[in-house]
Amino acid sequence: MGQLFGTDGVRGIVNRDLSAPLAYDIGRALTSYLKQTHKQPTIAIGKDTRISGDMLEAALTSGILSAGGNVIKLGILPTPAVSLFAKKYQCDGGIMVSASHNPTEYNGIKLFDKNGMKFPDEAEDSIEAFVRTQNKFPNPSDDKIGTLLPSPDAKEDYIEWLIGRTSADFSGMKVALDCANGATSQIAEDVFQRLGAQVFAIGNTPDGININEGCGSTHMENICRFTKENGADFGIAFDGDGDRALFSDEFGNEVDGDQALAVFSYHMMQQNKLSKNTLVATVMSNLGLTLFAKEQGISVISTKVGDRYVWEELQTGGYALGGEQSGHIIFPQDAVTGDGILTALKMAEILSERNVMFSELTRLMTKLPQVLYNVKITKDAKDKITKDTELLAILENTKTILGERGRVLLRPSGTEPLYRVMLEGEDFQKITELGQRIVEHLTKNYSA
Repeated sequence: MGQLFGTDGVRGIVNRDLSAPLAYDIGRALTSYLKQTHKQPTIAIGKDTRISGDMLEAALTSGILSAGGNVIKLGILPTPAVSLFAKKYQCDGGIMVSASHNPTEYNGIKLFDKNGMKFPDEAEDSIEAFVRTQNKFPNPSDDKIGTLLPSPDAKEDYIEWLIGRTSADFSGMKVALDCANGATSQIAEDVFQRLGAQVFAIGNTPDGININEGCGSTHMENICRFTKENGADFGIAFDGDGDRALFSDEFGNEVDGDQALAVFSYHMMQQNKLSKNTLVATVMSNLGLTLFAKEQGISVISTKVGDRYVWEELQTGGYALGGEQSGHIIFPQDAVTGDGILTALKMAEILSERNVMFSELTRLMTKLPQVLYNVKITKDAKDKITKDTELLAILENTKTILGERGRVLLRPSGTEPLYRVMLEGEDFQKITELGQRIVEHLTKNYSA
């Protein structure tokens, strides 16, 4: 068994990389880990709309119960709702069964602690150690085996929580939604309608196998077209598990997470709500965000890719806003993880307060041209790549050519056997040529 946890839990193709027996072991391992400090831990489980969710939920539940833990089944909910209810329902941990933006053949297992936060790396290492040493699992007697606890109306609780995050009235506002046939499908439309908005929705008919299929935040062309066709004030596209949101303006132009962060940080700074005038982003954020922030007197702190690392920096520094280009936006005063619907509500609130067109808000930041390549690599390539002297020389030469208004970033994916190559600069043709040179080297030497 290789490393079990990536940047966002355990993820893989169902019944190949992620099987029911493995889910059972993870359930037992998490329970064993929690029993070090909790006599009989209670764990909440949610899932997205994938057909494999039932199977993995059942396996996790069996593993938890057999190791002496209790389970609350939350049903189909976005990932941030599981994070929320792990704490609200006084659980000792939480599990979300989802592979986020990945196709339906993938699934994943995300773990949360009692405060709804994703476990730090060292905790995941300990849980993985329990999986590897199954002989150490507890095998309680009959009266110590766990039970299924009554499930609350988590969907309605979550809707009410979201509505309580804003005091705005969206009457007269037209909103377009793409729910990716995922976990927001039965929730996002309801929330906006209850707040008075007129809602147009697509990607809201999940059937178990159509999650992220030609829809959602990985297919922005749909929400951009749909927003313009329906004359909506703005459009929102969620991913499969609902922890991220990307946008379209009224003209059908895509607005990514970096541009959203620019809008949020500017608005919060004007309201004296941007703690220490600091924004937390990641190394993948567009250089245009850094240039915008510098012009506004906002400091930017960059973390590793992954919303858990953004959260850790927010918590450590006491900052009020952080996020990723992919649409994970965290408002720590409201939640400890990214929440796509909450992000959409916050954006709608700004649009309502300022009474301007969405395209006017997004002009705050100018994106620099960016190219991103994904190169499939062999399983043993990561260590070799970091020591490749020829590649290092190519990277140094690329940095010299790009100068201060450009950059190159090479990093392994935390969820797939890929290496990601990203370049930014003022000349799109130039960064494309430089990027292809790096991709050709990786493909020639390390391609799977």
